[in-house]
Amino acid sequence: MAPSSPTLAPVASPPTVAQTPSSPAPSTRRGRLLALDGMRLVAALMVCLYHYAGRGGTISGSWGQSPARLFPVLPEITVYGCLGVQFFFVISGFVICMSSWGRTLGDFFRSRVARLYPAYWVALVLVTAASFVLPVVLKPLRLDEFLVNVTMLQMPMGVPRVLGVCWTLWVEVRFYALFALLVVARGVTYRRVVLFCCVWTLAAVIAKSAHNELTEQLIMPDYAPFFIGGLALYLIHRFGSDLLLWGIVAASWLLGQSSATRGLWQPGMHGDFQRDPRIIVLVVTLCFLAVAAVALGWTRRAAWPWLSTAGALTYPFYLIHEHLGWFVIRVLHRGAGLPAWTTLVVTVLGMLVLAWLIHRLVEKPLGPRLKKGLQRTKLGFRSPRIGF
Repeated sequence: MAPSSPTLAPVASPPTVAQTPSSPAPSTRRGRLLALDGMRLVAALMVCLYHYAGRGGTISGSWGQSPARLFPVLPEITVYGCLGVQFFFVISGFVICMSSWGRTLGDFFRSRVARLYPAYWVALVLVTAASFVLPVVLKPLRLDEFLVNVTMLQMPMGVPRVLGVCWTLWVEVRFYALFALLVVARGVTYRRVVLFCCVWTLAAVIAKSAHNELTEQLIMPDYAPFFIGGLALYLIHRFGSDLLLWGIVAASWLLGQSSATRGLWQPGMHGDFQRDPRIIVLVVTLCFLAVAAVALGWTRRAAWPWLSTAGALTYPFYLIHEHLGWFVIRVLHRGAGLPAWTTLVVTVLGMLVLAWLIHRLVEKPLGPRLKKGLQRTKLGFRSPRIGF
């Protein structure tokens, strides 16, 4: 969910022999893929508006009634905002393949730890503190449960979550682990990424039909197509269009739209937040098309500097927006009596400002220091291939 800020990779023609990190593709020019930064923030805002106005449950308690009563039309749109998670996964596949090219496994490990944990730890503290102030919105966890959350491994441990969105981080971590062990450890090349995509796709289909909890946890059949599509789209961006690569993207889209539809729609659904399966397919399609536009270079003109800031805000905003947003909504709307639309806008803007502060005061100073500290750590692996 939290890929590093994207940087334009060297462009090359499709390889005829396996390339290794020590022999990078010929470079034409470098620059940031700022469109991806903007897309990441769009995905985060989709999820945010889903949490604020596209669902019932706890958020209905914060508003005092169902958001569908306060915003007669908005929930019909924001109910699809949960698909921002799938959008994130496609972008993540693209960015992780791009950022791992030419890196050792040690580099990859350090970059992921330094990117994920600083803002995550601050979000844990902020949301936990808020839960003690307004426990009616979120019940505080026991100390032992909070401490497990610090590791980011609370999901497999069966421990309650401080952050509602952290289930997606566990999906991302498993993707990082698979890609690191099966591709990055040997050196990222065109052929290895293609093989990884094909084998993972086949494994995901088999795991879906096997109904085995262990294989489902390892292979992630419901989310694998989105990561795989992003990986293949990066190869298209780096090496140019190729029938095999577009075939992988097409297969990923076909499997992904099916998985998303089955997960978000059931026959006979009714109520304020029902979804149309045709619109689910449309949104998933638009997610793939947006990243495909980046892969094909159609977004090169999107070079506005503010997009870089948008990308930097995305991860901390994604972490804090849900529960802290519910607190703010309860205080502003039910406590201070602000109108619903004003409360919604102020809450979103407030979460963006807080995310900027976390980025400036925590991520920027602490991330590089954590990464540098890990570089000095003796991890016990001496193999130059592994890179630790």
